[in-house]
Amino acid sequence: MTETTHTQTAPAGAAGRPRSPEWRLAGDALRGLRQDLFDDAFAYRPLPRTAAGDRPGGLGRHSGWTPHAVVVGLGGLAMLVALASTAGSGLPSLLCGLLALGPVLLTLVRPVGAFWVSLGATTLASVVGGATGMDWPWGPGSFVSHLTVVTVVAIRTRPRTAAWMWVLTAVYGFVADTLLGWDRYTTDVAPMLILSALVLLVVTVRHIRRQAQREVTEQRTVTAEERSRRTLLEERTTIARELHDVVAHHMSVVAIQAEAAPYRVENPPEELEKAFATIRENAVAALTELRRVLGVVRAEDYEAPDAPQPTLADLDRLLANVRQAGLGVEKAVTGAVRELPQGVELSAYRIVQEALSNSLRHAPGADARVEIGYVLGGLGLRVVNGPPPAPHLVKPSPGAGHGITGMRERVAMLNGEMTAGPAADGGYEVTVFLPVPAAAVIEDGA
Repeated sequence: MTETTHTQTAPAGAAGRPRSPEWRLAGDALRGLRQDLFDDAFAYRPLPRTAAGDRPGGLGRHSGWTPHAVVVGLGGLAMLVALASTAGSGLPSLLCGLLALGPVLLTLVRPVGAFWVSLGATTLASVVGGATGMDWPWGPGSFVSHLTVVTVVAIRTRPRTAAWMWVLTAVYGFVADTLLGWDRYTTDVAPMLILSALVLLVVTVRHIRRQAQREVTEQRTVTAEERSRRTLLEERTTIARELHDVVAHHMSVVAIQAEAAPYRVENPPEELEKAFATIRENAVAALTELRRVLGVVRAEDYEAPDAPQPTLADLDRLLANVRQAGLGVEKAVTGAVRELPQGVELSAYRIVQEALSNSLRHAPGADARVEIGYVLGGLGLRVVNGPPPAPHLVKPSPGAGHGITGMRERVAMLNGEMTAGPAADGGYEVTVFLPVPAAAVIEDGA
């Protein structure tokens, strides 16, 4: 055996030496700057409508354009401030107003490009408008315009882009103040940086909060799906354990009868003896495989029940226990009562048991009714409970979600049908039909 060891080295610099972590950090930062503000800076990215705009009729039909209207309104405000504060009137004043409005409107379709246009418009407006005093390098209109642009772009992008815009705004302000503002006794660089930092901090916190909410929602969805899948597997395992006794009983009867059948006939043919022997061998093999499968799905702490699995004949005992727990319940049986296959009897009993347990848990003090209908094609069940007498006193009891899931699994196993939902009077109703072929009833009864 040959063992190969791979050694990962840091990227080498110009002199062949590994680059330091600080160098790599600076390189990553510059790559992030290029990706956020230079690559496809003027790409077409229109501001989408909000989900509220999908509501039909009335004002809801136009509410999806609310963000666009807010941006246009802020652009108009910046234009009005520029018009009111520009020295003189006429063409220079109008040009300063348009230079304040344009970058804000551009954020609706090309957000990153609007930031660069805002810096250029600020410089041009300062020259055209003749800014003096504290209006350097941003005039009043340009101040409102650039602050709006930075805010909108930060909302539409990610926190890293917001940080780079603030840094570039600071660089622009210091360069303009140092190289071109030597004759100004004061500037508005500090107010711009402080206000933009506060605004960008709020936007960044909003981004982080929404991202956290999105991750929590995704995690909750995954957890709910996992819980539902686990509940389904647990219910199927429980059903498999309960049906083991039923199937094992039938297979044992088949094996015993196949072994005893040749002795009930005088001088049976050799072919008949071989056939019965094959039947017995297959029945024993099936029992062995059944026990092996059950051993896979059985929990470590599972203990096989000592008593036989319950049937509909044991339903009166269940109803008596439920009445002692405080649930008033009555039973109604229609049709000719007959013995059904044990799997159907067991599933029907468990469905009624779980439905009454849900009534006790979610509607304490209410009355319930259990209806059993023996029809030609199968068995019908209906368990309905009324609303709780004092709904405000009922504590939330979501449970583990096993009840309805277990009932549906039992019904699906028997190719039946089931509906469960709120009743018209505020209670809850479970309706089930379990098909039973006539041949199965005759065979089981025999």
